Amino acid sequence: MIRCLADELSRFVAHWSPAFLFAEPPTVSFGLEREDCPRCSKPLKVLKTKRRSVVTLHIGKFVAAETIGICTGCQRSYGSQELARLVPATCNFGYDILVYVGQALFLRYRRSQEICDELAAQNVCISPSEVEYLARKFVVYLAIAHRQAAPAIKQAMHARGGYILHLDATCDGKEPFLMSSLDSISQIVLGNVKLPSEKAEMIIPFLEQIKRLFGEPIASVHDMGAGILNAVAKVFPGRPDFICHYHFLSDIGKDLLGRDYDTIRKRLRKHGIAGHVRRHARRLRQIIDDHPQLIDDFRRRVERESASDSSVEWMPVISAYGLVLWALDGKNQGGGYGFPFDRPHVVFAQRLLLVYQHLQKVKKLQLRGQWRDNRPLYKLSSELEAVFDDQVLRRTLTEIEPKLQTFDELREAMRIAPKSGSQGLNADGMDTDMRTIEANVRAFRQRLVDDPKRAADKDYQKMLQQIDKYWEKLFADPIQVDTPEGKVAIQPQRTNNIMERFFRDLKTGYRRKSGHNGMSKTLQAMLADTPLVKNLQNESYVKILLDGKPSLEARLAEIDIESVRKQLNDSRKSLEKIPVTIQQIIAKPRFPQLITDLFRAGATHEAVA
Repeated sequence: MIRCLADELSRFVAHWSPAFLFAEPPTVSFGLEREDCPRCSKPLKVLKTKRRSVVTLHIGKFVAAETIGICTGCQRSYGSQELARLVPATCNFGYDILVYVGQALFLRYRRSQEICDELAAQNVCISPSEVEYLARKFVVYLAIAHRQAAPAIKQAMHARGGYILHLDATCDGKEPFLMSSLDSISQIVLGNVKLPSEKAEMIIPFLEQIKRLFGEPIASVHDMGAGILNAVAKVFPGRPDFICHYHFLSDIGKDLLGRDYDTIRKRLRKHGIAGHVRRHARRLRQIIDDHPQLIDDFRRRVERESASDSSVEWMPVISAYGLVLWALDGKNQGGGYGFPFDRPHVVFAQRLLLVYQHLQKVKKLQLRGQWRDNRPLYKLSSELEAVFDDQVLRRTLTEIEPKLQTFDELREAMRIAPKSGSQGLNADGMDTDMRTIEANVRAFRQRLVDDPKRAADKDYQKMLQQIDKYWEKLFADPIQVDTPEGKVAIQPQRTNNIMERFFRDLKTGYRRKSGHNGMSKTLQAMLADTPLVKNLQNESYVKILLDGKPSLEARLAEIDIESVRKQLNDSRKSLEKIPVTIQQIIAKPRFPQLITDLFRAGATHEAVA
């Protein structure tokens, strides 16, 4: 009965929707709201009535009959202000649909077809291609509104004492690079640009635009890229400039551990051992599934509790299965920071060797006096024998161990990416006084120098050189700044993880939307200002952007449509985009020779050198 009532209520509500209220799109009249010309104060007279189809979330599709007036003095024409607040000039879809599409695509990461389905339920018929176009248009509107709000954003940031500029770029192995700038105090994305490379001459114009819009930062934080370092020094000379501790440690760790780690990874891949032990685990699991009590008996035996004697014959099966799972779990070890902080291949290799060594001790121990019971242990031992006999792998594991300890020693001294942490890149570094961190790193450096063996090693010498090179950019004291409430001390964040998380969230959303991992095509197609949409999740920013307007739709309605069209056209002419035909031609393997052949075929004579 309740279900019937609910169905009846749904049908009742549906029949009151615009789709049922109007068999044909209704005509809505929009008259002139003014009688005199705001420019010369002369009276207006009716010029004509213009009709066009309009779609909004309010009632779906309707015909707007707009009265156009003309000034009797300056001959300037005027349309309906009310209609202009609903839909851009010469456009069909209203601002409310524009905002809906933009937020659905970029904040909720809905696919184009999903947005079409959602809007269809609200009596709005739209195609996926129109959704994609409106999404680009939304980004352009937002970018213009962002630049118009720059003075107010600057004022709000300076009321807090200023802004700390975090810079980072992302790519998918090839151009373009998407570089973003963000204030870590207000959490506002300040600007974005797509670059063909991270060279200083490419970055400098971007930083100069940030400087022009928002003034000079209190300080900047970024990675160790030479291009960013040189560009920041050029545009913000004399300003405090700091290296992200996470990037610094990551760079040192890759230099120290990278060669040995690659060797370990390649040796494991050569043996295909992960696939072998997984197949072994699946075979054992089939046996265990037929005897579900084995797992509980196994737990009792491990915890030294009494277990059923009938399960003794299956002990080798469940033991081999447990050892395989333990070894494979080594690939999952780490805090979510990535290499060099997490070294899953090292842990996996170490566990494989340890399992093999223990198998040699237990495979000949017969629990029931029958050697056949131990066949799972013999088979597992045989699978691991090639890995154990790999002298290169074993030697490399031995050589990398002291380097791992040294790197973790520096990691502990800098109080970053703790081994026991579970936040991964969401961690900004343990709360520790900067002077304490500096003293810890100084003591670590001295231990390296005092150790004759490590001091003579080229890998450790390089580590010392890196520490010395970036020392002045690593340890930031609180910066005293003036605010309307007086002087305050602002401590720059010592990691750029705020940017890493920003890009990770961006990539995750786009992968959800596109269904594939590669970001190269997405970065090429997307407008550079797309990351500005993230600011709409920042309440303080939205308040500044709206500037007293009741909604984002009302704020976008103030933007000149011609500015939007110009920016959309400029984005289509971007030099970053290579025409498809040209792309196909330059992809030919003998392209340079083809050019030579063309010239030779067309030349009337060859110049004499």
